[in-house]
Amino acid sequence: MLIKVLGSAAGGGLPQWNCNGRNSADARKGVGGIVSRTQASVAVSADGRQWVLLNAAPDLRQQINATPELHPAPDGGPRNSPIKAVVLTNGEVDAIAGLLCLREGQPLTVYGTARVLDVLASNSVFDVLDPRMVRRKAVIYGEPFAVEGPSGAVGIEIEAFPVLGKVPLYLEDGKAGVGLGTQEGDTTGLKVTDTASGRHFFYVPGCAKVDEALRARLKGAPLLFFDGTLYTNDEMIAQGLVNKTGERIGHIIMSGEKGSVAQLKPLNIARKVFIHINNSNPVLREGSPERNAVESAGWEVGYDAMEVKV
Repeated sequence: MLIKVLGSAAGGGLPQWNCNGRNSADARKGVGGIVSRTQASVAVSADGRQWVLLNAAPDLRQQINATPELHPAPDGGPRNSPIKAVVLTNGEVDAIAGLLCLREGQPLTVYGTARVLDVLASNSVFDVLDPRMVRRKAVIYGEPFAVEGPSGAVGIEIEAFPVLGKVPLYLEDGKAGVGLGTQEGDTTGLKVTDTASGRHFFYVPGCAKVDEALRARLKGAPLLFFDGTLYTNDEMIAQGLVNKTGERIGHIIMSGEKGSVAQLKPLNIARKVFIHINNSNPVLREGSPERNAVESAGWEVGYDAMEVKV
């Protein structure tokens, strides 16, 4: 199974269009040690020919153009694509907006929880993916399914599971406190398996807290892509970017006793990669104390065009 990281950044990417924070400013200037990143999305294939996207970032057109494996086959006719399906882990803009890049009459299948598919159904702009050609299929937690493209199964099985998170910002219902009306189905993790070999990995790009259920599921995992949004809870406030903490936006931090590095350390995960990294996060800077700390703890910082074979 081949995994290609199409984008590794959180919403807004790096540099973010309206951000003059240190990371964005330096990435824009081409300062050494900090590399531009597009918004988080991953492509997976069992055979190198049929591909499944895990989330559809707003930068998807750019990501496809930068990834030859996702280009139309030269001998496949005027219109064709190796992208056979998209599996959504949440309804955030940075996970679903790229679906609009997949219009123009291309058959494929879109998977998501009922909550996420309801988000698509409530906004008619997503009907540019002609429902006669683009199937929408609901996933049920705890029930693995074979991913299907227009011509049948593509050799990838996925099991979706609930993760503690938050309802998307644009769907917050005004309730006070963390959660703000979130329900099961808003934030999802994925176990992705090559049906032929049985090899698998986990994809959890959004997570507010590591609970016992998640610990049990991830224990001994061969590979994990995990939420790397923030390093500290107040980093966006401290940098004058947004007056919100990591807890408020529904993302676990990397550092400290309650952070992901410490919380996942006892689980004997063979390979751990941070993805969905916010433009404020100091781990984006090569050689920074924060980057050195996570790498010393056995973590990798994901990057665009990263390739992993499982």
